[in-house]
Amino acid sequence: MLKGNSRPEGLPRWQEDLLHRHQLPPAYLAHAQQWFAPLAKVLAEHQKSAHRPILVAVNGSQGSGKTTVCDYLAVSLEAQYGLAAVSLSLDDFYLTRDQRQNLAQTVHPMLAVRGVPGTHDMTLLNQTLDALLDSAPNSPVAVPRFDKAVDDRCPEVEWDRTRGGVDLVLLEGWCMGVAAQTTEQLAEPVNALERDEDPEGHWRSYVNAVLAREFEPLYRRVDEWVMLRAPSFDCVYRWRMEQEQKLAASTAAGGSHRIMDAAQISRFIQYYERLTRHCLEHLQEQVHHLYTLDEQRQVTAYGRPRQLNL
Repeated sequence: MLKGNSRPEGLPRWQEDLLHRHQLPPAYLAHAQQWFAPLAKVLAEHQKSAHRPILVAVNGSQGSGKTTVCDYLAVSLEAQYGLAAVSLSLDDFYLTRDQRQNLAQTVHPMLAVRGVPGTHDMTLLNQTLDALLDSAPNSPVAVPRFDKAVDDRCPEVEWDRTRGGVDLVLLEGWCMGVAAQTTEQLAEPVNALERDEDPEGHWRSYVNAVLAREFEPLYRRVDEWVMLRAPSFDCVYRWRMEQEQKLAASTAAGGSHRIMDAAQISRFIQYYERLTRHCLEHLQEQVHHLYTLDEQRQVTAYGRPRQLNL
Protein backbone atom coordinates (compact mmCIF):
# COMPACT_ATOMS: atom_id res chain seq x y z
CA MET A 1 0.00 0.00 0.00
CA LEU A 2 1.08 3.56 -0.60
CA LYS A 3 2.40 5.37 2.44
CA GLY A 4 2.55 9.03 3.29
CA ASN A 5 -0.60 10.78 4.52
CA SER A 6 0.69 14.30 5.12
CA ARG A 7 -0.70 16.57 2.42
CA PRO A 8 1.95 18.57 0.57
CA GLU A 9 1.47 22.30 0.30
CA GLY A 10 0.67 23.94 -3.00
CA LEU A 11 -0.73 21.00 -4.94
CA PRO A 12 -2.52 21.91 -8.17
CA ARG A 13 -6.27 21.88 -7.69
CA TRP A 14 -6.77 18.91 -10.05
CA GLN A 15 -4.40 16.82 -7.94
CA GLU A 16 -6.11 17.84 -4.70
CA ASP A 17 -9.48 16.90 -6.17
CA LEU A 18 -8.16 13.55 -7.42
CA LEU A 19 -6.86 12.57 -3.98
CA HIS A 20 -10.15 13.57 -2.39
CA ARG A 21 -12.36 11.72 -4.90
CA HIS A 22 -10.52 8.43 -4.48
CA GLN A 23 -9.54 8.72 -0.79
CA LEU A 24 -5.86 8.49 -1.71
CA PRO A 25 -2.72 9.40 0.24
CA PRO A 26 -0.52 12.10 -1.32
CA ALA A 27 2.09 9.42 -2.06
CA TYR A 28 -0.14 8.30 -4.92
CA LEU A 29 0.90 11.37 -6.89
CA ALA A 30 4.56 10.34 -6.94
CA HIS A 31 3.52 6.85 -8.03
CA ALA A 32 1.35 8.29 -10.80
CA GLN A 33 4.06 10.72 -11.89
CA GLN A 34 6.53 7.86 -12.27
CA TRP A 35 4.29 5.39 -14.08
CA PHE A 36 1.29 7.13 -15.62
CA ALA A 37 2.41 10.66 -16.45
CA PRO A 38 4.53 9.22 -19.31
CA LEU A 39 1.44 7.40 -20.58
CA ALA A 40 -0.53 10.66 -20.56
CA LYS A 41 2.19 12.18 -22.74
CA VAL A 42 1.99 9.28 -25.22
CA LEU A 43 -1.80 9.56 -25.37
CA ALA A 44 -1.62 13.30 -25.97
CA GLU A 45 0.88 12.82 -28.77
CA HIS A 46 -1.28 10.09 -30.31
CA GLN A 47 -4.37 12.27 -30.30
CA LYS A 48 -2.61 15.27 -31.77
CA SER A 49 -1.02 13.21 -34.55
CA ALA A 50 -4.35 11.52 -35.34
CA HIS A 51 -6.14 14.88 -35.72
CA ARG A 52 -9.32 13.26 -34.42
CA PRO A 53 -10.79 11.97 -31.17
CA ILE A 54 -9.31 8.67 -29.98
CA LEU A 55 -10.63 5.84 -27.81
CA VAL A 56 -8.32 4.27 -25.22
CA ALA A 57 -9.32 1.00 -23.52
CA VAL A 58 -7.98 0.02 -20.09
CA ASN A 59 -8.20 -3.55 -18.82
CA GLY A 60 -7.71 -4.52 -15.20
CA SER A 61 -9.22 -7.07 -12.83
CA GLN A 62 -11.55 -6.06 -10.03
CA GLY A 63 -9.81 -3.81 -7.53
CA SER A 64 -6.74 -3.24 -9.71
CA GLY A 65 -7.06 0.55 -9.58
CA LYS A 66 -8.09 1.11 -13.19
CA THR A 67 -10.81 3.64 -12.34
CA THR A 68 -8.31 5.77 -10.41
CA VAL A 69 -5.71 5.52 -13.18
CA CYS A 70 -8.25 6.58 -15.81
CA ASP A 71 -9.37 9.52 -13.71
CA TYR A 72 -5.74 10.58 -13.24
CA LEU A 73 -5.13 10.35 -16.99
CA ALA A 74 -8.28 12.29 -17.86
CA VAL A 75 -7.64 15.20 -15.52
CA SER A 76 -3.93 15.36 -16.27
CA LEU A 77 -4.58 15.37 -20.03
CA GLU A 78 -6.84 18.36 -19.55
CA ALA A 79 -4.63 20.20 -17.06
CA GLN A 80 -1.28 19.59 -18.74
CA TYR A 81 -2.10 19.14 -22.43
CA GLY A 82 -5.31 21.10 -22.87
CA LEU A 83 -7.23 18.07 -24.12
CA ALA A 84 -10.88 17.42 -23.40
CA ALA A 85 -10.84 13.88 -21.99
CA VAL A 86 -13.63 11.79 -20.49
CA SER A 87 -13.27 8.60 -18.45
CA LEU A 88 -16.01 5.96 -18.75
CA SER A 89 -16.43 2.74 -16.80
CA LEU A 90 -17.94 -0.34 -18.39
CA ASP A 91 -19.56 -0.90 -14.98
CA ASP A 92 -21.86 2.07 -15.54
CA PHE A 93 -23.42 0.32 -18.52
CA TYR A 94 -24.79 -2.71 -16.72
CA LEU A 95 -28.34 -3.67 -17.57
CA THR A 96 -30.92 -2.69 -14.97
CA ARG A 97 -31.91 -5.21 -12.33
CA ASP A 98 -35.24 -5.76 -14.09
CA GLN A 99 -33.49 -6.42 -17.40
CA ARG A 100 -31.13 -8.91 -15.77
CA GLN A 101 -34.01 -10.62 -14.00
CA ASN A 102 -35.67 -11.03 -17.38
CA LEU A 103 -32.49 -12.65 -18.76
CA ALA A 104 -32.39 -14.89 -15.70
CA GLN A 105 -35.90 -16.11 -16.47
CA THR A 106 -35.52 -16.46 -20.24
CA VAL A 107 -31.87 -17.49 -20.73
CA HIS A 108 -30.11 -18.62 -17.52
CA PRO A 109 -30.56 -17.82 -13.79
CA MET A 110 -26.89 -16.79 -13.41
CA LEU A 111 -27.47 -13.77 -15.68
CA ALA A 112 -29.27 -12.03 -12.82
CA VAL A 113 -25.81 -11.25 -11.42
CA ARG A 114 -24.06 -8.28 -13.03
CA GLY A 115 -20.54 -8.57 -14.37
CA VAL A 116 -20.03 -10.84 -17.34
CA PRO A 117 -20.62 -9.96 -21.00
CA GLY A 118 -24.35 -10.32 -21.57
CA THR A 119 -25.17 -8.17 -18.53
CA HIS A 120 -24.19 -4.87 -20.17
CA ASP A 121 -26.26 -2.54 -22.33
CA MET A 122 -23.92 -2.41 -25.30
CA THR A 123 -26.33 -0.33 -27.38
CA LEU A 124 -26.28 2.36 -24.69
CA LEU A 125 -22.49 2.18 -24.48
CA ASN A 126 -22.02 2.59 -28.23
CA GLN A 127 -24.54 5.43 -28.34
CA THR A 128 -22.64 7.19 -25.55
CA LEU A 129 -19.31 6.71 -27.33
CA ASP A 130 -20.85 8.07 -30.54
CA ALA A 131 -22.15 11.12 -28.69
CA LEU A 132 -18.77 11.81 -27.08
CA LEU A 133 -16.52 11.10 -30.05
CA ASP A 134 -18.58 12.06 -33.08
CA SER A 135 -20.94 14.84 -32.04
CA ALA A 136 -20.42 18.57 -32.41
CA PRO A 137 -18.20 20.26 -29.81
CA ASN A 138 -20.00 21.22 -26.62
CA SER A 139 -23.17 19.30 -27.48
CA PRO A 140 -24.72 17.97 -24.24
CA VAL A 141 -24.14 14.29 -23.43
CA ALA A 142 -25.66 12.31 -20.56
CA VAL A 143 -23.38 9.56 -19.22
CA PRO A 144 -25.10 6.70 -17.34
CA ARG A 145 -24.23 5.82 -13.77
CA PHE A 146 -24.71 2.49 -12.04
CA ASP A 147 -25.16 2.33 -8.27
CA LYS A 148 -23.49 -0.85 -7.01
CA ALA A 149 -24.83 -0.22 -3.52
CA VAL A 150 -28.36 -0.93 -4.81
CA ASP A 151 -27.28 -3.06 -7.79
CA ASP A 152 -29.17 -0.96 -10.31
CA ARG A 153 -28.76 1.80 -12.85
CA CYS A 154 -29.28 5.29 -11.48
CA PRO A 155 -32.32 7.27 -12.66
CA GLU A 156 -31.51 9.37 -15.71
CA VAL A 157 -31.82 12.59 -13.72
CA GLU A 158 -28.75 11.43 -11.74
CA TRP A 159 -26.57 10.68 -14.77
CA ASP A 160 -23.41 12.68 -15.27
CA ARG A 161 -23.60 15.58 -17.70
CA THR A 162 -20.70 16.37 -19.97
CA ARG A 163 -20.04 17.73 -23.46
CA GLY A 164 -19.51 15.94 -26.76
CA GLY A 165 -16.80 16.53 -29.29
CA VAL A 166 -14.07 15.47 -26.86
CA ASP A 167 -10.48 14.77 -27.82
CA LEU A 168 -10.10 11.47 -25.99
CA VAL A 169 -12.24 8.88 -24.23
CA LEU A 170 -10.84 6.39 -21.71
CA LEU A 171 -13.00 3.27 -21.35
CA GLU A 172 -12.06 0.97 -18.49
CA GLY A 173 -13.46 -2.45 -17.72
CA TRP A 174 -12.44 -5.73 -16.17
CA CYS A 175 -13.20 -7.70 -19.36
CA MET A 176 -12.16 -5.13 -21.97
CA GLY A 177 -10.04 -6.88 -24.58
CA VAL A 178 -10.89 -10.45 -23.62
CA ALA A 179 -11.57 -12.63 -26.65
CA ALA A 180 -14.21 -15.30 -27.04
CA GLN A 181 -13.09 -18.78 -26.03
CA THR A 182 -13.05 -21.96 -28.07
CA THR A 183 -15.57 -24.77 -27.62
CA GLU A 184 -12.83 -26.83 -25.98
CA GLN A 185 -12.06 -24.06 -23.48
CA LEU A 186 -15.74 -23.80 -22.54
CA ALA A 187 -16.19 -27.52 -21.96
CA GLU A 188 -14.91 -27.79 -18.37
CA PRO A 189 -16.12 -25.65 -15.43
CA VAL A 190 -13.41 -23.52 -13.81
CA ASN A 191 -14.91 -23.44 -10.30
CA ALA A 192 -17.65 -24.78 -8.05
CA LEU A 193 -20.16 -22.17 -9.19
CA GLU A 194 -19.90 -23.23 -12.83
CA ARG A 195 -19.88 -26.92 -11.87
CA ASP A 196 -23.00 -26.68 -9.70
CA GLU A 197 -25.08 -23.98 -11.39
CA ASP A 198 -24.01 -24.25 -15.04
CA PRO A 199 -23.41 -27.99 -15.46
CA GLU A 200 -24.48 -27.99 -19.13
CA GLY A 201 -22.45 -24.87 -19.95
CA HIS A 202 -25.41 -22.79 -21.17
CA TRP A 203 -24.43 -19.69 -19.17
CA ARG A 204 -20.82 -19.66 -20.23
CA SER A 205 -21.77 -20.37 -23.86
CA TYR A 206 -24.17 -17.42 -23.82
CA VAL A 207 -21.50 -15.15 -22.33
CA ASN A 208 -19.05 -16.33 -24.96
CA ALA A 209 -21.50 -15.63 -27.79
CA VAL A 210 -22.04 -12.09 -26.51
CA LEU A 211 -18.27 -11.56 -26.39
CA ALA A 212 -17.98 -12.48 -30.06
CA ARG A 213 -21.11 -10.65 -31.20
CA GLU A 214 -21.04 -7.43 -29.17
CA PHE A 215 -17.62 -6.91 -27.58
CA GLU A 216 -15.31 -7.74 -30.46
CA PRO A 217 -16.92 -5.06 -32.71
CA LEU A 218 -16.36 -2.59 -29.85
CA TYR A 219 -12.69 -3.57 -29.70
CA ARG A 220 -12.30 -2.53 -33.33
CA ARG A 221 -13.15 1.03 -32.31
CA VAL A 222 -10.23 1.18 -29.85
CA ASP A 223 -7.10 3.12 -30.86
CA GLU A 224 -4.87 2.21 -27.92
CA TRP A 225 -4.89 -0.58 -25.30
CA VAL A 226 -3.65 -0.49 -21.70
CA MET A 227 -3.54 -3.39 -19.22
CA LEU A 228 -3.05 -3.31 -15.45
CA ARG A 229 -2.06 -6.94 -14.94
CA ALA A 230 -2.71 -8.57 -11.57
CA PRO A 231 -0.14 -11.13 -10.34
CA SER A 232 -2.80 -13.87 -10.18
CA PHE A 233 -6.50 -14.47 -9.81
CA ASP A 234 -5.94 -15.46 -6.18
CA CYS A 235 -5.28 -11.87 -5.08
CA VAL A 236 -8.44 -10.58 -6.78
CA TYR A 237 -10.64 -11.72 -3.87
CA ARG A 238 -8.72 -9.55 -1.40
CA TRP A 239 -8.74 -6.60 -3.77
CA ARG A 240 -12.48 -7.00 -4.31
CA MET A 241 -13.06 -7.17 -0.56
CA GLU A 242 -11.17 -3.91 -0.09
CA GLN A 243 -13.23 -2.38 -2.90
CA GLU A 244 -16.47 -3.41 -1.18
CA GLN A 245 -15.31 -1.94 2.13
CA LYS A 246 -14.55 1.33 0.36
CA LEU A 247 -18.01 1.26 -1.22
CA ALA A 248 -19.61 0.64 2.17
CA ALA A 249 -17.72 3.58 3.69
CA SER A 250 -19.00 5.90 0.96
CA THR A 251 -22.61 4.72 1.19
CA ALA A 252 -24.98 6.85 3.24
CA ALA A 253 -25.66 5.31 6.64
CA GLY A 254 -29.10 3.82 6.96
CA GLY A 255 -29.80 3.79 3.24
CA SER A 256 -31.01 0.79 1.28
CA HIS A 257 -27.95 -1.01 -0.02
CA ARG A 258 -26.63 -4.34 -1.26
CA ILE A 259 -23.09 -4.24 0.12
CA MET A 260 -21.61 -7.75 0.10
CA ASP A 261 -19.91 -9.58 2.95
CA ALA A 262 -16.87 -11.85 2.58
CA ALA A 263 -18.88 -14.99 1.76
CA GLN A 264 -20.95 -13.17 -0.83
CA ILE A 265 -17.83 -11.74 -2.48
CA SER A 266 -16.25 -15.20 -2.56
CA ARG A 267 -19.25 -16.39 -4.55
CA PHE A 268 -19.50 -13.20 -6.62
CA ILE A 269 -15.96 -13.32 -7.98
CA GLN A 270 -16.52 -16.86 -9.25
CA TYR A 271 -18.70 -15.29 -11.96
CA TYR A 272 -15.61 -13.37 -13.09
CA GLU A 273 -13.05 -16.14 -12.70
CA ARG A 274 -13.18 -17.73 -16.15
CA LEU A 275 -12.64 -14.52 -18.12
CA THR A 276 -10.24 -12.98 -15.60
CA ARG A 277 -7.96 -16.00 -15.89
CA HIS A 278 -8.37 -15.89 -19.67
CA CYS A 279 -7.27 -12.22 -19.64
CA LEU A 280 -4.27 -12.89 -17.43
CA GLU A 281 -3.13 -15.70 -19.70
CA HIS A 282 -3.71 -14.22 -23.15
CA LEU A 283 -4.21 -10.44 -23.16
CA GLN A 284 -0.79 -9.17 -22.12
CA GLU A 285 0.81 -9.65 -25.54
CA GLN A 286 -2.03 -7.81 -27.29
CA VAL A 287 -1.84 -4.44 -25.52
CA HIS A 288 0.22 -1.34 -26.28
CA HIS A 289 0.94 -0.56 -22.62
CA LEU A 290 1.40 -3.33 -20.04
CA TYR A 291 1.70 -2.48 -16.33
CA THR A 292 2.63 -5.40 -14.09
CA LEU A 293 1.19 -5.12 -10.56
CA ASP A 294 2.25 -6.77 -7.32
CA GLU A 295 -0.16 -7.98 -4.63
CA GLN A 296 -0.29 -4.47 -3.14
CA ARG A 297 -1.35 -3.07 -6.55
CA GLN A 298 1.98 -1.33 -6.97
CA VAL A 299 3.39 -1.17 -10.49
CA THR A 300 6.59 -3.20 -10.68
CA ALA A 301 7.23 -3.10 -14.43
CA TYR A 302 6.08 -1.41 -17.62
CA GLY A 303 6.32 -2.76 -21.14
CA ARG A 304 5.06 -2.13 -24.65
CA PRO A 305 4.34 -5.57 -26.13
CA ARG A 306 2.48 -4.25 -29.16
CA GLN A 307 3.78 -1.57 -31.48
CA LEU A 308 1.67 1.57 -31.71
CA ASN A 309 1.34 2.88 -35.25
CA LEU A 310 0.81 6.62 -35.15
